[in-house]
Amino acid sequence: MRFSRSRLAVASLVCLAGACIISPITWAASPAADLLIVNGRIYTQNPKQTWVEAIAIRDGKIEALGSTEQLQSRRGANTQLLDLGGKMAMPGINEAHSHPVWGGLKHLFQCNFPFTVTPDILADTLKACVARSETLWIQGGQWDSDFFKTHKIDSPRKWLDAVSGDKALVLTDDTGHNAWVNSKALNLLQIDANFTPPGGMTVKHEADSREPNGVLVEANSYIRSFVSDWTDDQYLKAARYAIRESNQFGITGLKDADASEAVVRSYYNLDKQEGLNAHVATAIRISGKDSKHVFDFAEIDRISKQYVRPGLKTNYVKIYTDGVPTSAHTAAMLEPYADTHHDDPLSLGALVVPENELDRVVARLDAAGYGLKMHTAGDRAIRVALNAIEKARKANGSQSMMHELAHSEFVDDQDKPRFKALNVAADFSPYIWYPSGLIDAISSVVGERSKSMFQARVLLDQDVTIIAGSDWPSGVKDNNPWPAIEALMTRANPFGQRPGEQLSAEQALKLTEALQIFTQNGAKALGREAETGSLETGKSADLIVLDRDLFKIEPSEISDTKVLMTIFQGRLVYTAAKQAVRQAG
Repeated sequence: MRFSRSRLAVASLVCLAGACIISPITWAASPAADLLIVNGRIYTQNPKQTWVEAIAIRDGKIEALGSTEQLQSRRGANTQLLDLGGKMAMPGINEAHSHPVWGGLKHLFQCNFPFTVTPDILADTLKACVARSETLWIQGGQWDSDFFKTHKIDSPRKWLDAVSGDKALVLTDDTGHNAWVNSKALNLLQIDANFTPPGGMTVKHEADSREPNGVLVEANSYIRSFVSDWTDDQYLKAARYAIRESNQFGITGLKDADASEAVVRSYYNLDKQEGLNAHVATAIRISGKDSKHVFDFAEIDRISKQYVRPGLKTNYVKIYTDGVPTSAHTAAMLEPYADTHHDDPLSLGALVVPENELDRVVARLDAAGYGLKMHTAGDRAIRVALNAIEKARKANGSQSMMHELAHSEFVDDQDKPRFKALNVAADFSPYIWYPSGLIDAISSVVGERSKSMFQARVLLDQDVTIIAGSDWPSGVKDNNPWPAIEALMTRANPFGQRPGEQLSAEQALKLTEALQIFTQNGAKALGREAETGSLETGKSADLIVLDRDLFKIEPSEISDTKVLMTIFQGRLVYTAAKQAVRQAG
């Protein structure tokens, strides 16, 4: 039985803010459901049957939907009964872009500090991490993109040296693309005044010399080739933690947007040992250790075939086409950055992969049936990526596999219709779509064009498929989708900061549109639109119970939403109030 008593802490009644799971009672019924959910306000995301009161679940799938009265005939001797007491339920959230295992590793094993950290607090944090560390390398993060603009630090390298002792420090920024390191790390990374970085990577220098100042741009691939990797056991613990954390936010499906073999293997091992409590897809990292544009197709094929499981899809690949539109100036733009001069080599940003090489790679992977998740922050990167996809579609004669342009922060008008025409999704991150320090950092270097960031309304009106993800742990502290859903609708800060400000208010979406992005569209990004994303007969029983009715509150209250229960494939994988479990009397 999917919804077993062992899953309910051997209790026969769970009451949770009015929602109750009642012990099995003999009832004349055939066929009998394993779980019968009744007395709810259940939003199905199915336009043919938008709202129902009850759902019958058997063998992990939805067997019937309707009124409480209609489904009473599904109740049998061993049926678990979940009485929602009028509470709202809906399909589980499908997150299309995050880095869950990295988030787990960061939480469990790294030196962490908030994006808003000041130099004084950071110094104390790092000293504490150094004191307790038993390893040579200390990894951590994340510092704000404008950290060195906001705080007067002449030499980032020397500042770290003063607090790092004999440890090698590598601190990631809030985009996840750039690193801040000390002298010990630079020495171990073999980076000095004569160092020639591989393509796509930039070394920042001291103001008065060619000596590295400790800031490395787009350097993660290079750093990975020197820093010892985590163990398989650590990866497994990180994957377990990430899915458990995701379940508490109502997430029942997720795509890992940049998965090394170790990351893919962690999901595989977790599935074999314990089972996955979410649908998982992995966008396999295509690049070699020392560069984001060294491609090994044989390795991609091997990883994809070796680790595929029923609950784990491995037929997606990650490609980086550019960087980030911050002071790093690495996102590829059609017009120069506002804070650069015409002779600045990064005035237009940079492409990670040369155009002709990208054309070749995209055509080959598209022909092999892989779905591509392409990092494209700048409008020039988006155009180059769409050009490559268009050539691949013409050469391969099929558009069945949806590709995704991750971030899509700046889309030129002439490229907007091409998304739908080429079956390409705009992969957005509304988790940061509101006035904030990160948005300020982008606006300060992009200038007036920042007013046209994240044009959700325009693209949706052109029937473009929009998917969404947190990019956690880049930019956000967790992958809680509810502030993001609010930001999609209000374009205002969902945490009560900077009241009265909005980010391009005309791009706001409706609640029904936002929920579709986070449910059905996310399922499509996972390649599971036929299995999940809506509550319909025959689909996986993936649903969540909320503490409030989203359709009866103000949009500004959505960010405070709490998930009371998460049910995945008919199993209770998260409940918010274990203390409410009691024995039936």
